[in-house]
Amino acid sequence: MKSLEKSDQFFSHSGFISRVAEDSITVTLEPNIHCESCHAKGSCGVSGSDTKQIEVHSLNDSFQINEKVKVNLRKTTGLIAVFWAYVFPFLLMVFTLVLTSLFVKEWVAGVLSLFVLMPYYTILYVLKNKLKSSFRISILKT
Repeated sequence: MKSLEKSDQFFSHSGFISRVAEDSITVTLEPNIHCESCHAKGSCGVSGSDTKQIEVHSLNDSFQINEKVKVNLRKTTGLIAVFWAYVFPFLLMVFTLVLTSLFVKEWVAGVLSLFVLMPYYTILYVLKNKLKSSFRISILKT
């Protein structure tokens, strides 16, 4: 079985259950040998040879440690995550740079455009539990 599969709606990655808690399950993703030939390996969070872990919350099924599973993530969810983590901060920085450069010196505008990211990422950190609930990752037994 392939470790990383793509369908029309989901990205799937195989792994195994490494920890079971009351409200969450930790899945260790298997290293993927197919990542070397993938065109998206630079932007994918599961590429590379080192193991990655994903924590999945509020599951109804019962899982056991070392059980083989497949982790699914909707492609639209992945695109939303990329937008909030990379695209929006970039646009915020450019907007701040352009706006502040009209009123202050260039180097001050550059510094302000960098500092605007600190409150942005602080807000993301504060809202991380809400964001976790909106990014649904499903686990299927294999």
